[in-house]
Amino acid sequence: MREGSYGTRTLRIVLNSIKGYEAETLLLDLRTTKMPIFNPVSSDGSATDTDIQKVTELVNWADAFILASPDYHGSMSGTMKNFLDHYWEEFAGKTFGYICTSHEKGLTVMDQMRTAVRQCYGWSLPYGISVNAKEDFEEGEIINELLDKRLKILARDLVTYGKLIRGQFLQDISSNVSDTFAARYSDNYSF
Repeated sequence: MREGSYGTRTLRIVLNSIKGYEAETLLLDLRTTKMPIFNPVSSDGSATDTDIQKVTELVNWADAFILASPDYHGSMSGTMKNFLDHYWEEFAGKTFGYICTSHEKGLTVMDQMRTAVRQCYGWSLPYGISVNAKEDFEEGEIINELLDKRLKILARDLVTYGKLIRGQFLQDISSNVSDTFAARYSDNYSF
């Protein structure tokens, strides 16, 4: 939630790299987006709040995501958890990458985000990127060459695998194939 956070700064670096692969990117800054606390009783799937409608349009538009969260007591931020709680089917068949700012690698944070995404039938890259602001940045610039290389790998992998997975998912939905998990999202699906 901090302005100029290292997580957002790192995310912007990856998004700029992704543009080099002729992919469109948008940054959904949860710091400036007003999402109400998720309440399943009052959430009937019809977004009436302007911010929620905007976020839902962006979530539906995206073929892949990078989730970036600080490590708060070994967990993702409440803002990130609230964002994830608002969506389910919208994440199916989409690829996710992860960035965590932490002085302890943020492994549990990334595992928690992966778990939430997996429950929504999203696909996760098999690795995440941990950022330690004190060790990786100096005067706002990356000084860790290994981190810089990993961010470029994340950009490339997210575009490459995101296209493959999303393309196959959409193909499976539009066909009458019933022996795939994507079939449940087809209009022709029945148990």
